[in-house]
Amino acid sequence: MNLVERARNILFTPKTEWNVVAGETATIGSLLTSYVIPLSLIPVLASLINKGIGFGPLFGLRHFIMVAIQSFATSIITYVITTYVVDVLAVNFRSERNINRSAQLVAYASTGYWVASILGIIPFLGWVAVIAGASYSVFLMYLGVGPLKKTPEDQRIVYVVISIVIMLVVVYIIEAIFNVMFFVGMTGGSFWRH
Repeated sequence: MNLVERARNILFTPKTEWNVVAGETATIGSLLTSYVIPLSLIPVLASLINKGIGFGPLFGLRHFIMVAIQSFATSIITYVITTYVVDVLAVNFRSERNINRSAQLVAYASTGYWVASILGIIPFLGWVAVIAGASYSVFLMYLGVGPLKKTPEDQRIVYVVISIVIMLVVVYIIEAIFNVMFFVGMTGGSFWRH
């Protein structure tokens, strides 16, 4: 199944599509190259367009390239770490521990956020769309934990909520590290020498 077809099906017929996904095999690496990387470029490009139009002359091209690299790297690192977190948490929620199923769950559930990020090129509407897309991604994950992780109905909400909270903490930590690196890079390390 190609990327566009999978994204469309996950967004518009998720209950049916999660059952299709459950019959497939994939790995973290195969999903990374065929699905995660292409879709995670959407928010990066939207942000570059949005910020480049509004703040381009103020910050310069180097700044926006650094921001794009940071955003892209954060997406990839978050995908990998969240996949492992979802897998490790599985046993606490009477779910099946299977790293490849966790990779499928995290990759495909993120579709709502990535696709909604297209609207990030429109300043105010972009934030609303990203919040709506992220919320839909949480719902997609909720629908997917049953077919992929064999999570009992009474455990799904808590499993998803805890997974999302941990993912947000991971994103916050990764962005904090990148921001420190970015700051040091922009000041040439001179801040630390004083």
